[in-house]
Amino acid sequence: MSLTDADLDALVAAAVTDGGVDFDGLRLDREPEGYVLETPAESRAGLSEAEFREGLAAVEEYATNWLYWRESVDGAGTARRAFLRWCERAPLEFALEAGGGAFDAETESEPLEVPARYEALRDGVDRRWGQLCITARFVDVDDPSGERVYDLWHVEDADTDVADLEVHDDPRDAREIATYDEDGRYRPLKTAPTLASGWAFTGLSGAELVEAVDYAYPATVANWHRERRGELDVDHWLETAERQTGIYDVVDELPREAVEWTAEACCVDSQCLRRREWHFDEGDELDADGGDGPFPCREPCSLVVAAARKWAILESEAERTWHLELTTSELNQLSELIDAVADGRVDEIREADVNDGANRYRARYLRAKRFDDGGGLEATEVEDAPDADD
Repeated sequence: MSLTDADLDALVAAAVTDGGVDFDGLRLDREPEGYVLETPAESRAGLSEAEFREGLAAVEEYATNWLYWRESVDGAGTARRAFLRWCERAPLEFALEAGGGAFDAETESEPLEVPARYEALRDGVDRRWGQLCITARFVDVDDPSGERVYDLWHVEDADTDVADLEVHDDPRDAREIATYDEDGRYRPLKTAPTLASGWAFTGLSGAELVEAVDYAYPATVANWHRERRGELDVDHWLETAERQTGIYDVVDELPREAVEWTAEACCVDSQCLRRREWHFDEGDELDADGGDGPFPCREPCSLVVAAARKWAILESEAERTWHLELTTSELNQLSELIDAVADGRVDEIREADVNDGANRYRARYLRAKRFDDGGGLEATEVEDAPDADD
């Protein structure tokens, strides 16, 4: 039996407090006629303390489950606790507010009641958080006392033997892992889908798991929890732009249509795993798709603001009409080049695939033919073209 005398003492003490215990299908109470012990499978009342203790041993899974969440995790109502319960598919401990918790189906599944959850925890419950794979499991499979530990690794390594990965036990190491991509380049946006693989954390406590996830994806647990409770506070574009100072003070001059283009360029699944919840202003929604990411984005991030500064400056330029000579195929090639760069597929184009307009040799040929010695496209401004402001 996993329940110790100290465990039973704690359960008995909880039963006699005001309201007793009503948690994950377990109800404990003491009435004038005696103790009450209920689970979804049985209900017993009028028990003596000895019978009550004996009955607790018979519903050990429910009892150890309460002890784990009460003694080991605690923090009722916190984002940390809600996230750990999500990791093992436990039911929510709060009512989901209307309009809160929009979630990608990939991250959702039906919650498990205690017996089914304990069976799953013996093998390990796998959940996906962006590019992170999380496994919740029992410390000891043969004697599940209710204590859980957590493993964390990249989804691409889900089928890789741990022995072949770089194993960590300090959650602070996740900060360094999240700093650079597979090619060693700095990642300015931590929620970009460019997290490097080849590592694993094993045997983390619940608090350590949340710490590691926060280093990999800052604030995602907290904002996920706020959204689930219908409490996500959103700062829209105008509010964010108007509070910028210094060199970023110009971003509030970006035209509304350019904010649409900004959102389309930056806030999509291919560029960020967050789901954009901010719009141009309260009641003024952007048409650009906000993405289907698993955690919400409550305000324009620093990368968006930095990019918007450059675009605000560029948008201040007057449009001009230019004359340049291109064949139809060359015009189409320019479109293919821009698409390839924008979609990040330049490295995927084979050197021998000269049918692709973004092929390196095709691009070099176009440069040799149509660009001047300074590397600029040969074009002449049409002087008598109508002014863009007319």
